[in-house]
Amino acid sequence: MRVLHFYKTYYPDSVGGIEQVIRQLCVGTTRLGVSNTVLSLSRQKNLAPISFDGHTIERVPQNFEIASNACSWQALGALARLAREADVVHYHFPWPFMDLAHFMARVDKPTVVSYHSDIVRQKHWLRLYQPLKHRFLSSVDAIVAASPNYLASSPVLARYRDKTRVITYGLDKSTYPGVEPCRLAHWRARVGPKFFLFVGVLRYYKGLHILLEAACGLDCPIVIVGTGPEEQALKEQAARLGLKHVLFTGPVDEQDKAALLALSHALVFPSHLRSEAFGISLLEAAMHGKPMISCEIGTGTTYVNRDGETGLVTAPSDPGALRGAMRRLWEDQELARRMGARAEQRYNELFTSEQMALDYADLYRELVARRATADAGEHVRLAGVPPAR
Repeated sequence: MRVLHFYKTYYPDSVGGIEQVIRQLCVGTTRLGVSNTVLSLSRQKNLAPISFDGHTIERVPQNFEIASNACSWQALGALARLAREADVVHYHFPWPFMDLAHFMARVDKPTVVSYHSDIVRQKHWLRLYQPLKHRFLSSVDAIVAASPNYLASSPVLARYRDKTRVITYGLDKSTYPGVEPCRLAHWRARVGPKFFLFVGVLRYYKGLHILLEAACGLDCPIVIVGTGPEEQALKEQAARLGLKHVLFTGPVDEQDKAALLALSHALVFPSHLRSEAFGISLLEAAMHGKPMISCEIGTGTTYVNRDGETGLVTAPSDPGALRGAMRRLWEDQELARRMGARAEQRYNELFTSEQMALDYADLYRELVARRATADAGEHVRLAGVPPAR
C-alpha cells in the first residue's frame, strides 16, 4: 500500500499541529506496511528527497503566497507524478492551492481528505474560493473529521455527512524524547517548580492576548513556548500590563519541551476561535498526565479536555473566567492531580497513534477495494457483458 500525503508545509521546514499529525500518521501506518511519501512546499534551496522517521519527504519550491495560501507551479507536476505511483492520495485541508492542484494534476486515484479546520479568517477570499472548495470536497472519495464535536459543528462538513467519518488524532509517546535531568534542572532554576504552560505557534486564534489579561491579578508563573506572527504584539502587551511572571521562551527543541511538560502544573490553552480545530498541545499534555484549561469553541479541544474530568473548560474570550479556572487548579493540588491522571487515562483509551493508524489503514484499504470493484464493473459494462447477480 503506497500513500501520498500532500500539504503546504512539513518537516524539516515547519513544526506545527498538522505537521505533527501527518508525522504520527506516517509513523503509525508504516508499522502496518504502508509506504508513505509526503509532498510539501519549501522556501529552502536544497530540495533533494529526505528520509524521515521511516517515510519519504519530497519538497518543491514555494513560488508565492496569497492570503497565507502557499503556491507552487512545480507542485503540479510533482503531484501528478507521485500520484501515479501511489495507491491512495491523502490531502490535508485547508489549503486552497491543493484543491486547484488536484484538478490540474488530473489525480485519478482513491482520495481521502483529512479535514483539519474550517476556514475562519479570510472572509473575502472565502467567497471567491467557495465554488472550488465544494467541487474539490465533492470529488474526493472520503473526508475525515478529527472529532465528533467538529463534525457536528462544521457547516461545511454538514454538506458531506454521507462521506465523512471521524478518526481522531493520536500520538505515539515513543516518538518523543525522554526527559533529561539536566534540562529539568535548567528549567526548574529558570521558572521554578510550579507554573502554567502554553505550547504552540503564536497565532491570532490562540487567545494569548486573553491569557495575558487573565494573568493580571494572578501571581503564578506562566511560561509561553513558541514563536509566531503575534509574538511581538504579545510581548508589548505583557510589558504594558507589567506582567513580570510571564516568560516567553521563544521556540525550544523537543528535549526542552519534554522537560517543561514534565515540570508544569497544568497546560493552559486559551484558543478562542474555530480556527483551533483540535489542539495537539492538549494531547501532548494529556499524554504527560497534566490537567488542562481550554475554551468551549465547538471543536475538538473539548473532545480532548472534558470539563470537570480532565481539566476545566471556560467560555472563550473571557479573561475573568480563565483567571478563575487557573486560580482553582493552582490552589487545589489534589484536584489538579486527579484531573491529570484522568487526562492520561483518556489519552491511552482514545488518542494513541496506534489507533489512529489502524483506522486510517482500514480506510485506505476500503477505498482501494471500492475503486477496484468500480473499475471491474466499468470493464464489464464496456465489454457488453451483463454484470453478475
